[in-house]
Amino acid sequence: MSIAKYIEGIGRRKTASARVRLTPAKETTIVVNEKSLADYFQNEAFEKDVMSVLGTEEAGVGDYTITVKVGGSGLSAQSEAVRLGIARALVKEKADRRSVLKPLGFLKRDPRSVERKKFGLKKARKSSQWSKR
Repeated sequence: MSIAKYIEGIGRRKTASARVRLTPAKETTIVVNEKSLADYFQNEAFEKDVMSVLGTEEAGVGDYTITVKVGGSGLSAQSEAVRLGIARALVKEKADRRSVLKPLGFLKRDPRSVERKKFGLKKARKSSQWSKR
């Protein structure tokens, strides 16, 4: 029994982390946490966000079976983490795709995350109301 060779990419956003595996196949299928893409990301916007990397014709993306393990944060951050993981795996497979995907912003990791709460304050920056008298 031969095991198909896969290319792995990791994507992160906020506290979401996605491990993406691309395996060459006859047609493109995406499985996220052992569910289909449409079942996992029920919002169409998140689904389009993930598929946007595969829709770039200039990159010459073929057909793959994409297996994703994702966890942490919410669905919005998870979809962006999956997108980054797919883009990184595509570049790892074929280095000349980098010149196409980088200007489109698919290889940029969004560093924004929630600021920690400070002691003495109600939230990260909100303090209790100041009273003059």
